[in-house]
Amino acid sequence: MAPLNFYHSVTLDIKKCKGCTNCIKGCPTEAIRVRNGKAFIMQEKCIDCGECIRICPNQAKFAVTDDIEKLKSYKFTVALPAPSFYAQFKEGTSKEAINAALRASGFDEVYEVPLAAEEVTAAIREYIKKNRDIRPFISSSCPAVLRLIRVRFPGLIRNIVPVKAPVEIAAKRAKETVKRLYGLQEREIGAFFISPCPAKVTAVKQPIGTSKSYVDGVLSMSKVYANVLKNIGKGRHHSIFGTSGKMGVGWGRAGGENEALDFGNRLSVDGIHDCIEVLEEVELGRLTDIDYLELQACSGGCVGGVLAPENRFIAGVRLKKLAEKLASKTGINEAAVIEDFKRGYHFLEEEIKPVPAMKLDEDMAKAIKKMELLERILEELPGLDCGSCGSPNCRALAEDIVQGRASETDCVFKLREKVRQLVEEVMELSQKLPPTMEG
Repeated sequence: MAPLNFYHSVTLDIKKCKGCTNCIKGCPTEAIRVRNGKAFIMQEKCIDCGECIRICPNQAKFAVTDDIEKLKSYKFTVALPAPSFYAQFKEGTSKEAINAALRASGFDEVYEVPLAAEEVTAAIREYIKKNRDIRPFISSSCPAVLRLIRVRFPGLIRNIVPVKAPVEIAAKRAKETVKRLYGLQEREIGAFFISPCPAKVTAVKQPIGTSKSYVDGVLSMSKVYANVLKNIGKGRHHSIFGTSGKMGVGWGRAGGENEALDFGNRLSVDGIHDCIEVLEEVELGRLTDIDYLELQACSGGCVGGVLAPENRFIAGVRLKKLAEKLASKTGINEAAVIEDFKRGYHFLEEEIKPVPAMKLDEDMAKAIKKMELLERILEELPGLDCGSCGSPNCRALAEDIVQGRASETDCVFKLREKVRQLVEEVMELSQKLPPTMEG
């Protein structure tokens, strides 16, 4: 049995669902089924990538995020804008103007997540320099990719760089600084991430590699954008935390993390389905000449997140131009960061564990019998993978039948065959009726 303690930001509005099967075809982990004309999400397989939100024509899938009203629960609030947030505004809008607008929208301070991304870059560079036994290392920055590996590629967990994501470092640094400067308790400080995707919401509510997130809330980028846009040009702001350079800002688009890393043989892949293709290659041992893999679930990187309001192509160009205009390469003291790295400041605190998404039975003997039955059922199915049955493919339907979630006649071809057999039987029986009953 799958554990019952899953949290997911991606949610289904059953009233809007038309049972169209678009989502089951787009889901990278086969986490969605359509039964009785409605979709449902298999909690143990969902990775909150948001592909179903993107593909659903009826807007029946949506992401649950925190409300900005949550800021009132804290004495001091810090906005944590993702690097991609700075690409949502028209060209020529500076980071400083956006940060000032965030303060005018209700935050007390702004800690740029790009600044933490520069710190994480230095930590990753040190880690892969010192560890030569594993290749390729895989970035830990995209939570949807982390969950994908746990569900579909558990053997590659050892390849993940055990360094915290930039947003966690940003929240941690922000709280340390506010506590020191203003004498507040940590519980009085609220750190709020402005997120481009639902996977980052889930990463905060149910962290991987740590027992507790330093982030207190996750706000949808689309919702915050509207408030900030109204306040652009209002006031000025000089952060107590410092400001990021071109290295950190670049993290918001595909390839930006690798550009900042600037070490070894690197490969950047964006789009969840392309990530799966590359991870399959890694699993087969074919990419050992690559030092580092930057994998982004969203096409274009974080600028392509489903919670980002701007078109990903436009946002990607804006972010690149913004980075080019920045005078400094980085806003961090790299020597100090490396010293913190040596003390373990940036490391994940817990082992990343796999999620047994396809566990046929807790009892091994029963699981083996179910697997044998699954293979027999699969042989009898047409193998067209059409999705008309409400499962993404024939193998998934066979698994669902074995698990009692579906029946063989959910397959339209098997149903048609069954109906034909019944018609033939009725016709055959009709020939055997005595003459007195033929009327």
